[in-house]
Amino acid sequence: MDVPENTRILVHVCCAPCAAPSGERLRLHGYDVILYFSNSNISPDEEYHKRLLYVRKLAGIWDVVVEEDSYDHAEWLLQISGLENEPEKGRRCEKCFAYSLQRTAMMADRLDIPYFTTTLTLSPHKISKMIFEIGKQYPKYLPFNFKKEDGFLRSIQLSKDYDLYRQSYCGCEFSLQASRQSSPKSPVH
Repeated sequence: MDVPENTRILVHVCCAPCAAPSGERLRLHGYDVILYFSNSNISPDEEYHKRLLYVRKLAGIWDVVVEEDSYDHAEWLLQISGLENEPEKGRRCEKCFAYSLQRTAMMADRLDIPYFTTTLTLSPHKISKMIFEIGKQYPKYLPFNFKKEDGFLRSIQLSKDYDLYRQSYCGCEFSLQASRQSSPKSPVH
C-alpha cells in the first residue's frame, strides 16, 4: 500500500467494531486517522447514541480525534424516500452509502483533510464495489476494501479485546426489521 505524503485521512465510521480493524490497518500503514461519526441512518436514537459512545471509547483507546456529524434521521429518511421496501444490499443501501460519502467528503473539505474513506467496506453484508463506485465521484476518496486480510474476523477479535458493543443490524429501521426476520441473535458488525 502506497501511503501519500500527507497522511491525514478522515475515516467515516459506522460503528466501533468496523472502525477498529479499519483504523488499525490504516494506522499500521502510516495514516494519521481522524474518525468521523456520521450516521443519520441509525434508528432508534438510543442505538445511535450507544454506537457513538463506543466510537468515542475506541478513539480514547487510540488517542485519536472523533469528529461528529449532527444526527438528523428525518433528513436521511427524506433521502431514501420511496426505497423503504427495497431489499438489503439494494437501491436503498446505495442511496444511504451515497449520503454518508457525500457528508464525509464535505467534512474532509471543511477540515482541510486531503483524503477520506469509509469503514462500510468491512462488513460482509455490504457490497464494496457499490461503495467504490459511489466514491469515484470524490477526488479525495481512497477505496479500501477492509474485508480483505480477514478484516471482519479482526473486527470480532478487536471487539472482544476492547470490549466494544457489537450490534445485530446495520443501522436503519429497515435493516433492523430484516435482521429480525433472518436471525435475531447474530451480530452483523
